[in-house]
Amino acid sequence: MTKILIVEDHALVREAMAQTLSRLEPGIDCVEAKGADDALAKLEGAADWDLAIIDLMLPDMNGFSLLAVLAKRFPDIPAIVVSAMDDEASVRRAIKGGASGFVSKASSGDTLLQAVRVVLDGGVCTPEAATQSGRRSAAPVSERFGLTAAQTRVLELLAQGKTNREIADLLGLSEGTVKVHMSAIFRALGVSNRAQALVVIARHGARL
Repeated sequence: MTKILIVEDHALVREAMAQTLSRLEPGIDCVEAKGADDALAKLEGAADWDLAIIDLMLPDMNGFSLLAVLAKRFPDIPAIVVSAMDDEASVRRAIKGGASGFVSKASSGDTLLQAVRVVLDGGVCTPEAATQSGRRSAAPVSERFGLTAAQTRVLELLAQGKTNREIADLLGLSEGTVKVHMSAIFRALGVSNRAQALVVIARHGARL
């Protein structure tokens, strides 16, 4: 059974999200928290959490700070930010802070469900705000950041949500070689993880 913590100070919004998430699978367990302190108490009081959904505007601690606490104390629990603050700067800060996904509160319930499915499967949900805002670069990502042909192929598969093992199988490489390419890609893009790499791709219009 999937266990999700919803951290949101508005009861109606919490209840609406829980109702939407109930469509994910039968018997899903949605636990509601009205703030950061409540959320941390619930996380510490029980095990087997699969996901945390966090609003950025909380009464006792902002969502960015809560993300930092989660990354340090509960690194195995992925988090999705659901917020009305969906400008590009907020999206990038949330992803950089450890979120595995970002969904605007202006989005549909189906968008939230899709993001949850992606993150529960170990992927990263590329934020809509990052893909739809900002100026597009004329040059593709590979050219702009000086990636080799091999690195570009790896990046293309990363953008499709493939794991290192899947990338290795598809390209006929060892996982070790894929990891070397990943490290080189992250250095070239100036990022430290897949989520940040996806934001960079999105900001450049997804052209590789």
